[in-house]
Amino acid sequence: MKAFVLTKYGGPEAAELREMPQPHPGPGEVLVRVHAAGLNPVDFKTRQGMLKAVQRYPLPIVMGNELAGVVEACGEGVTRFAPGDRVFARMTKDSMGAFAEYAAVPDSLPAKMPPSIDFETAAGIPLAGLTALQALRDELHLKAGSRVFIPGGAGGVGTFAIQLAKWLGAEVTTTASPRGKALVERLGADVVIDYTTQHFEDHVRDMDGVFDLLGGETLKKSFDVVKRRGKVVSIAGMPEPQTARKDLGRGAMLAALFWAASFGSRAEARKHDVTYRYLFMHPSGTELGELGQLVEDGKLEPVIDRVFPFAEIRQAFAYLEAGRAKGKAVVRMDDRMSGAISTV
Repeated sequence: MKAFVLTKYGGPEAAELREMPQPHPGPGEVLVRVHAAGLNPVDFKTRQGMLKAVQRYPLPIVMGNELAGVVEACGEGVTRFAPGDRVFARMTKDSMGAFAEYAAVPDSLPAKMPPSIDFETAAGIPLAGLTALQALRDELHLKAGSRVFIPGGAGGVGTFAIQLAKWLGAEVTTTASPRGKALVERLGADVVIDYTTQHFEDHVRDMDGVFDLLGGETLKKSFDVVKRRGKVVSIAGMPEPQTARKDLGRGAMLAALFWAASFGSRAEARKHDVTYRYLFMHPSGTELGELGQLVEDGKLEPVIDRVFPFAEIRQAFAYLEAGRAKGKAVVRMDDRMSGAISTV
């Protein structure tokens, strides 16, 4: 089968399309014929080797963290799915495998696709949607009347976060360029700050929480806009000790490494009497089913910026890395490729 494979850590040349053996579903797994797969910043960060301290993969390995497709076969003990089911899933963190014509997925991770959407749209939901849901509901505990700041609201996670925060009853402030302003307003943002002409720290105050999607100076300045005993949750800053224990199930050594790496952010949090948390989302078929129902009920709109043929996945990576996407970038399996299945 055709797959996009990481052969070493580095730049665009570190991953390539090549023939790989087709996987077979083991006990408790489903084999999915992939129709589309979503791209995320974690993909190029993995390729660059930025996450080796957290997850060092045996190379070569098929890349890709989210997919949509049709169940081709079920392993022993699978009862939730049957061949022919349309499903979408966030892959396991230790195996990846979505950028391929076929993928074996533990049966606890997929959910049945909302009937009203196509594969390309479904493929853009799992990672960004679950990240936003877990950050806003489980970590920031947003509810009716909460005030949340979500910088970078026009991106892949941001477009989900704005809508989910509104669904939870929160008032949403975000930043966007003039090109992204109409999008985030349509998704429900109450206040939009033009980051090309304004500094958000001059306009935002007394937030109950911040969901940081950008890191760097944005994260540092975010501590100024949260009220005392509020919380900053980031997916772009430095992991802290709780990340190692709660999100990754790792021990004292990684927790100590994260303690040192996040010292500056945690010091800023203490200075402002707020809590800092870095989130590694966890795959969940149950929560993905919740998101699917919200889509089906018209309460959540997946925003797909651009769909690339699988043969152009390098261009898709370049597009994502350039920061051009408003919403999600997705690759669609090419019909010509789908007929060339390798058995080696």
